[in-house]
Amino acid sequence: MIRTGDEYRESIRDGRKVWINGEKVDDVTTHAMFKPIVDVRARIYDLAHEEETQKVMTYADETTGELNAIANRLPKTRQDWNDKRAAVDLVQREAGGVVTRVGDETIGEMWSLYDGQDVLNEVDPRFSENIRRHIAQSITADPFHVSANTDPKGDRSKAPQDQDPDMLLHVVRETDNGIVVRGAKYETAAAYSNQAFTKPTIANWGNSELSDYAVGFVMDMGSPGLKFISRNGFAGRAPSEDYPLANRVDEVESLVVFDDVEIPWEDVLFYRHTKAAAFIRSTLHRYSAFPFVQRTLHLADLMIGSALWNVKQTGLEKQQAVQEKLAQLACYREGINAHLTAAIANAEASPGGLLMPNQSLLYAGRVTALSQLPAMMHLARELCGGQICITPDSATFADPETAPWLEKFYSVNENWVSEDRRRLLAFARDLLNSDYAGHRLTFQLFAQSPPFAQLGAVYRNFDFDGPLGLVKASAGLSDKILGAVQV
Repeated sequence: MIRTGDEYRESIRDGRKVWINGEKVDDVTTHAMFKPIVDVRARIYDLAHEEETQKVMTYADETTGELNAIANRLPKTRQDWNDKRAAVDLVQREAGGVVTRVGDETIGEMWSLYDGQDVLNEVDPRFSENIRRHIAQSITADPFHVSANTDPKGDRSKAPQDQDPDMLLHVVRETDNGIVVRGAKYETAAAYSNQAFTKPTIANWGNSELSDYAVGFVMDMGSPGLKFISRNGFAGRAPSEDYPLANRVDEVESLVVFDDVEIPWEDVLFYRHTKAAAFIRSTLHRYSAFPFVQRTLHLADLMIGSALWNVKQTGLEKQQAVQEKLAQLACYREGINAHLTAAIANAEASPGGLLMPNQSLLYAGRVTALSQLPAMMHLARELCGGQICITPDSATFADPETAPWLEKFYSVNENWVSEDRRRLLAFARDLLNSDYAGHRLTFQLFAQSPPFAQLGAVYRNFDFDGPLGLVKASAGLSDKILGAVQV
């Protein structure tokens, strides 16, 4: 089943308790700081129904013939991944900016759980049954699914039980119906999503075999006891003519407070067993990293386009120094593209029988994309020039007294008139130089995991045996060293 945009909007009008900018929100679908991104998510649902885009956004179930979202389909072939990639590209173009937490990225974390059913079965067979059922429901019910991952940090030098126990999400008691949890999580899009895979932050459950902090479940975002305390949104702060991205694709993060929330047993995916928690954390991004990195590719395209149009409108694109900078941006973009393409071409079977992108290539691509992003944004900023920080706002361009002067000084020739230049500079400013731009940069760096953890994923998935064997043979080393080699 594929939902419509209006059906999605109606699904989140469930009385949830949301606060933003010092006020309680009656309806997230109409509030100025939520409405633009809710409309983007609704538009994605509608794309699945429209004749021109339905084939890209959906597939027909082999048994029932029912149309389902390609984003939620379990990946079993390279074509599945190519289809998913095409759908993400369509969504990004339609949004006119970068949107990340719209469901297709975070659903991949559920596929990692699918691969971990043997581990979950060791804990409790019910948990394996739960994950299979939730994956089936995600395919047929098409919920807006996100991830609840990051805890409030607290004192990170102390174990959870040695500080305020509620600082990290944990189980406080069991009931006949399930478990009751208390604590908090941060999550992008939580306030306007349908459900979230909620799990512990890396190693915050301690070293013992059992821990009340080692818990994972699927959370209905309309559950009693949940509270969403959102950061101030960028949408609505200033006119969209001056901040077109901030007013269109800002994805609002929330502190999700679990005030003794009951989780039914059928929604619990693992509980107390730290072995299960450790496995899930170590494999969490084996699928979801792909669409995340793909979005950084789209961000690179936006930077290249903004930079190139800016040098074209002032006639600088033929200068060698300018071309060198544009080439650096192109190399960055193509480096990301190469990792994505190769990760599919060299995809590998997962433990659960799915097809996952080549893990070493995928994680190396994520590091490439994110570690170089600050420098590439700065390079694009150089090419756009200082006018992105000094150009007056649209109201000043429209004012009868100032408009003639701005028309004179912002028009280059008959092809590049002041209004087009103003629009281009406003877009580039919002992409590279605004509050929203800084937020996007930090989000990209930390949204899946901090840089050290991203490098750790590369270390765990890279095949070191090849280089070791090459040097052993080339240097003529004896077999004695094999007993000492540790990687």
